[in-house]
Amino acid sequence: MEDYMEEMHAPQVARIGTHAPNFDVETVIKGGEFSRAKLDDYEGKWLILFFYPLDFTFICPTEITGYSTRYAELKALNAEVLGGSTDSVHSHKAWLKELGDLNFPLFADMSHDMSWDYGVLIPEEGIALRGTFIIDPEGVLRYALYHDLGVGRNVDETLRVLKALQTGELCPVGWNEGDSTLGKA
Repeated sequence: MEDYMEEMHAPQVARIGTHAPNFDVETVIKGGEFSRAKLDDYEGKWLILFFYPLDFTFICPTEITGYSTRYAELKALNAEVLGGSTDSVHSHKAWLKELGDLNFPLFADMSHDMSWDYGVLIPEEGIALRGTFIIDPEGVLRYALYHDLGVGRNVDETLRVLKALQTGELCPVGWNEGDSTLGKA
């Protein structure tokens, strides 16, 4: 594992309150077309960035389609979604034939650079943990959540946290939209 990490570049270190690590990755978009995504593409918008382990698995399609189903709600909050794994864009495209079109692109991190920078890479397996990140319109990382491979994430929680961050106020445990906050952050 140490040899593998030595071969990798030094991570940009995804840390809350700092500029999110840059990325420039290939993607598959609606209709199976190939494109690219860079962090700068999302300037002025909130970005929900999530990593999943592998295409053609059991939990991953539930998460991916969950985000796609809730995309209109996220879009209404000035947010975009970008999901992906260390699989290739060709694997994503083949998998989308089973999943159907998504409302957001899937990125391919075959170099493992992006997974490394966001701290989700499992080097000895060459796959990513389940990681969810919320990046604000200025490119600052505001939220990071890492899951074990066997536990799917909750889109409701991502929406709740996004709304809480957008208040710019202190939100207590269990806060939901419409609840009182504790004042300015």
